Amino acid sequence: MHDGSTPTSRGPLPTETPDDDAPPELGDPASVHVLVGTSRARVVLSGEIDADIGPELSEAISDAEDSGLPVEIDAHHVTFMDSSGVAFLARLASRSSHRVRVLRAPPTVRFLLEVTRIGELLDIVDEDPGFDLDTSTAPNGHHN
Repeated sequence: MHDGSTPTSRGPLPTETPDDDAPPELGDPASVHVLVGTSRARVVLSGEIDADIGPELSEAISDAEDSGLPVEIDAHHVTFMDSSGVAFLARLASRSSHRVRVLRAPPTVRFLLEVTRIGELLDIVDEDPGFDLDTSTAPNGHHN
């Protein structure tokens, strides 16, 4: 189980950006991070979510499911998403025993969720409710 400091990533941790509310830029490198908290797991997506990060998305699903907690997706810094990202969200929603929440989805992601009707399987939330890390587990140093 991950403790919140163990990213599955091809880019910097989102917390390393100087201004978390700054709009993402097209062409940003993709990254996927799984954070395990006290009451839920969060998958943080940023950059271009496409087929190139398929293995990282699959691993994120496994890590989130292994936590046994409800899952939320922070999509605030997603600049592009293709069918691979939509399939990731659909797979996660269909396999989870809890309803999956998508936080702060940008217009491009919202559009895809509406057009594909995947949004009907998810709760789309405009605000970030905050996140409490589970500090009781030790990091395992897993990186990609």
